[in-house]
Amino acid sequence: MTSWNLLDIDKALRASWSADTCSPDDLDRAPWQPDNPSWGHCDITALIVNDLFGGDLLVGEVHCDGEQHGFHWWNRLPSGVELDLTYEQFTWGQTVSAVRVVERPPGPLPRRWEEYLLLRERVTKHLGRLPEPAA
Repeated sequence: MTSWNLLDIDKALRASWSADTCSPDDLDRAPWQPDNPSWGHCDITALIVNDLFGGDLLVGEVHCDGEQHGFHWWNRLPSGVELDLTYEQFTWGQTVSAVRVVERPPGPLPRRWEEYLLLRERVTKHLGRLPEPAA
C-alpha cells in the first residue's frame, strides 16, 4: 500500500488543477487563474480525497452579497476531521451555509466526469496509483 502525507496530496492537486479541469459554472463567474488554482475544483477534488481516504462528502451553498453562487464541496474523513483543500478559492467574501452530507453517485458522475478523470490522471502522475473510487 502506498503512503502519502497531506502535503504530498496538496502539492499533487495544486500541480494538477487548471482551466480545463475547472467547473464550467465557475468559469462563467470568473476565469481560472494560476494565482487562485483551487477556483472551481472543489467537487472533483473532494471526490479524489474521498477516493484516497473514504469518509463523507460535504456540500454547502455558497453565498456572496446575499445571492447564492453555487455549491462548495469538501470532505469529512472517517476520523471525523473535516478536510477542505479548496476553501482558499473564496477571495470575494463568499460564505458557505446549509451544509449537508451527500452520497457519492455510483459509477460515472452525472456531471464533471471528464474533468474528474483528467484531474485524477494528473494526480496519479504525482502520487502513483490511487485507490479505485468507492462503489
